[in-house]
Amino acid sequence: MQQTQEDRQILIKAVFFDLDNTLVDFFRMKQSSVRAAVVAMLDAGLDGSFDETLKQIMEIYKTEGIEYQKVFDSFLEARLGEINYKILASAVVAYRKAREASLVLYPHVTATLTSLVRRGIKLAIITDAPPMQAWLRLCHLNLHHLFDTVIVTEELGALKPSPIPFRKALERLDVQPSQALMIGDWPERDIVGAKKVGIRTVFARYGDPRDVEESFADYEIDDISELNSIIEGLG
Repeated sequence: MQQTQEDRQILIKAVFFDLDNTLVDFFRMKQSSVRAAVVAMLDAGLDGSFDETLKQIMEIYKTEGIEYQKVFDSFLEARLGEINYKILASAVVAYRKAREASLVLYPHVTATLTSLVRRGIKLAIITDAPPMQAWLRLCHLNLHHLFDTVIVTEELGALKPSPIPFRKALERLDVQPSQALMIGDWPERDIVGAKKVGIRTVFARYGDPRDVEESFADYEIDDISELNSIIEGLG
């Protein structure tokens, strides 16, 4: 049967990306930064062992959230009963230096995004990261100019897997759910949320720090460049 021009049109018109552990190796960055801060605090005169200090800080993150900005303040208040600003400043400076050095993209991210843009596919970010932190990461890695829209769920008052941010991305890019693809590393948030509104899903297994056994995604990839073959197959 001969294909019509409409049949030959690309099926996927937009790709939605999670940010952390999908484009950015956030887990590696956080580990490196916190470890550097612990070393700096001990060098500045904090009593205690490296392992004990690291464990206490990570417990604060578990309670307050991994993006908690006052983690070292809270740690020092709990450990010392007050904030020692020499130790605090040492931690913050070391953390920031390590963050700058270790905030990197996964292999082939830039090439893949550029390839999608050249195909005429619209790109969006849907992230639960705090607004300023999300934009700092995007700008630091020079990704901000590649995306047609950035959906920060905090600004909508609805974190993933709420369908609200996914619907907002569809609305902003003027595409139907059947024309979009969502890629993320967290099944309970990225995959479930996208499926709620009928978007096809891709699990970024390369960025999974939790060793997920079953993602329930439509596709699983070990390298972001595999998106190209998925889109070609659908088209």
